[in-house]
Amino acid sequence: MTSVPAARSARALSWIALACAAVVLVVAVAQRRDEPVGDRTVGEVTRVGVADGDDIPAYLRTAAGELAGLAAPAPGAWALVSFDAYLTPAQAAAALGGTPVSAVVARVPLPGRQTEIVRLAALRLPDDVVAGMAEVAARKDREAADYRARAAALAATAEPGLRRVYDTGAAVAAREAAAYRAACACVYAAVVRDAPDALRALAARPGVRGVDPAPEVGRLDRTVFTPPLPEQRDVARPPADNGLAAPTPGPGMGDSSEAAPTVSGSSPPGDRPPAAARPPNPAPTS
Repeated sequence: MTSVPAARSARALSWIALACAAVVLVVAVAQRRDEPVGDRTVGEVTRVGVADGDDIPAYLRTAAGELAGLAAPAPGAWALVSFDAYLTPAQAAAALGGTPVSAVVARVPLPGRQTEIVRLAALRLPDDVVAGMAEVAARKDREAADYRARAAALAATAEPGLRRVYDTGAAVAAREAAAYRAACACVYAAVVRDAPDALRALAARPGVRGVDPAPEVGRLDRTVFTPPLPEQRDVARPPADNGLAAPTPGPGMGDSSEAAPTVSGSSPPGDRPPAAARPPNPAPTS
């Protein structure tokens, strides 16, 4: 027969064991909560603007309808602003008024040429845009020099077609460099953030073609903006290019609408084989 003191001792030991188990469980849960949680948005890209083949008037009507019904909490919603024409940095600042700006979208509108689309950081207008254009101009100078060197290396070969591609690329890059260095009328869109009423007022300002609100945008570094080109009034498409045909371009320069000064890579590396020749700076609209 078990004595009373022995029974009490056994019950006490059981309670102590249960308490220890509870402590271990709490510590384990706390440690799991302290573990870093991965970013579940990795790989997700938000696209704002027109895609290749889109009807531009329909896009602008849809954007206007979304803007009319926009209700966004402070500090407001991101939006893509398209201009009626290519503007200088100073003209873009005037068109946007006091709207908080994050970036502008630009390209050099050379007739008959697809030029590179760049996105320039623009927290302070027009100074940041002018500085960004100067950096792009320096990169274009390097591209032009690289193309000339490639053309010269082929001077004694039987590849006149490829040499003409390099000569054309050098000429276009040099013209882009000169335009950006002069703070050209090249800006045709801007990425802004403001309250709904302010965005609706912006849409009525002279020179503003449309304001496409994008409240779904959470991170600009995972958003691609593709505004319509000012000269296109019907369907979004890459601008016509009368340059020489060449093999399909690879990754690197001239095929991006992403940010500058961190814009689209550098000039072609000197050790790339001639087969990597490409037409000068295509500017996709999607």
